[in-house]
Formats: sequence, structure tokens, C-alpha cells
Amino acid sequence: MAGQQAVVRRAPGKLFVAGEYAVVEPGNQAILVAVDRYITVTASEPEAADADADVVVDSDLGSRPVRLRRHGGRLAGGDGRMPHVVSAVETVTELLGERGLPVPPLKVSISSTLHEHGRKYGLGSSGAVTVATVDAVSSYCGLRLTTEERFRLALLATARIEPKGSGGDLAASTWGGWIAYSAPDRAQVLDLARARGVAEALRAPWPGFSVRRLPAPAGLSFQVGWTKSPASTEALVSDLHRRRTWRGSASHQKFIETTADFVQAAVTALEDGDGPALLHEIRRARQELARLDDEVGLGIFTPELTALCDAAEAVGGAAKPSGAGGGDCGIALLDERAAHDISQVRQRWAAAGVLPLPLRPALEGNQA
Repeated sequence: MAGQQAVVRRAPGKLFVAGEYAVVEPGNQAILVAVDRYITVTASEPEAADADADVVVDSDLGSRPVRLRRHGGRLAGGDGRMPHVVSAVETVTELLGERGLPVPPLKVSISSTLHEHGRKYGLGSSGAVTVATVDAVSSYCGLRLTTEERFRLALLATARIEPKGSGGDLAASTWGGWIAYSAPDRAQVLDLARARGVAEALRAPWPGFSVRRLPAPAGLSFQVGWTKSPASTEALVSDLHRRRTWRGSASHQKFIETTADFVQAAVTALEDGDGPALLHEIRRARQELARLDDEVGLGIFTPELTALCDAAEAVGGAAKPSGAGGGDCGIALLDERAAHDISQVRQRWAAAGVLPLPLRPALEGNQA
């Protein structure tokens, strides 16, 4: 494949609108929106100086390239850096092997607008880089995959290193826009790939998995605030999973049932173009996350996130943490005709240490 033309793909970041935490359990629905900050991945032929490596990963977030060698179907030598990119390349490589296609040396170059000075905004950078890497590398290596096949490869790659993750970030980065998503059983998916191969895992039914596009909110302005405090979704979700006295309890069951109810109602409100009904369901989502936080003590609501929500509700809007909470971003839906109210909310956010982010929904998913 010497002299082959480089392939460039990008994938948008995401924000959870409703259903986080519950969505990690198979079949539970969540609403997400892709946003117009991107990770761009270029797959190309390595330079002559990198001839001793099978895969070179170069990122604008890292101080030096990662040079990897293939060993027993895995990539070795990265010292644990860029695990999502490494897993994505390994997963695509497995599929190439199963289809009898050659595996060329690779250079994978990454640039991100999901960070500021090396700090993440909480917009799903690990999901976006996985989706973009799968697409760029598979295309460079001659694979022609459907949108769902790219998503499935990205979920397999992610589940190998973060089995608790729902894959909602991957779905938003893949399809773009507003989506309703429910997750498959990741342990079952991994077992399928181990027992029957990656190619079969792309074809087989995945019980619990669903994704469909939703219309944007009618008459509402989507606003995002960043608390300037990074949070680990994986750590917070894992912490909840470790609360064994909560899991399986009446409180746990109430959380799942209440979340399912307001998420479905919010989906219906979006599909019906009913802005007031959507605001009502977002407020219910905030209340249920607050109840979970009070009971389990995860630290979902920081003072900044609480101030973010209160400012939006003070002008008749609705707001909540987006994703696991504990920092990162919150979202607000406000009357798009009330420019004064939107300006007032942004001013109150700034006074509370919350940075308004100029984000818009990314209508397309990963693309060149």
C-alpha cells in the first residue's frame, strides 16, 4: 500500500440530554445530541523514520508520538497511552484478518477541539476519537462499512477497555444530531466477538440496542455551560455499580422506572414539537438525578452545576447536568425568542464560575 492516499475522518462530541446512568443497563433509553466540536483522525502511511513501528499514533494532546508493534494480535509498546485509539486499531485489524485483507503499517494522527489547553470539556472525547479512528483506519485499509457497522466496531473497541460504558457517546458521534439510544449488553457482545469473531459480531442481533434520529427541540434554544472542572464518567458510573446495597433495591428500581418514563415522554415531546412538555421532562430528569445523588452520595451536583440549573429555571427554562455530572457540562433549554433571558442566564453562569460554550448541534456524524 506504499504511496496510498491518506484518509481523514472526523467525529463530533456529544452531550447527554436525559437518561444518563440508567442507559448503562441494557435496553434503557437515553437522549443525546452531537455538538459541533470535533476530533479529526488521519490514517496514512508512516514516515521513513518510523519504519521500526507497525503503528504510530500522534496526537496534539500528547507530547510525543506513540510507537507500537503488533504482537499476538495486540499492539504493544504504548505504555498505556491513547488506549481508545489502540483498541480501535486492534479491533479493525481483527476484522481485516478475518476477511483475509492485508494489515498495512499505519500512522494515526489526531487533532481535537474537544479540549482547551489540554483540559477536556466533557464532550465525549474518548468516544469521538474511537469513532473517528475506526472510520479512518477501516477506510484506509479498504474496508467499506455501513454506519451501524462502524458504530459496532467502535462499541467493541470501547467495551474491551470500559465495559461499563453505554456507548451512547459513540452513537451520537456516529449518527449526529439528536438521537434516542439504548445499549446492548456489552458483556454479551464481547463474548460473541471472542467466540465467533468480529465479523459475526457485526452481523448478529444485539438485543437491547436501538438508535433513531429525533427532531431538534421546537421553539427552544439549546445552551451549554462548562464548569471548568473535569470529571470522570467512568469513575462515577463505576462508583454507582459498586453500591451493591443500592443496586437491586426499591430505590434503584424507582430510578430506572422513573427515568424510562421521563425519557420516553421527552422523546414524544421532541417528536410532537411540544416545547413546554420537553421542559417539564428535563426538570423531572434533574429532580431524579438529584434524588439519586442525595441517596447514594455520588457528587453528581457540584455548586456550579446547581447554579447553572437554578439560573435557567429562574427564567422559565429547564436545565440539568449532562452525563455523569461531578463537573464537566450542564445543559439548558430556554425560550429561543427571549434573547434577554438567554443573556441573563449566561451572565449568571459566568458569575457562578460556569463558562458558556458556543455549541450547536452537529447535524451529521463522523465524516470526512
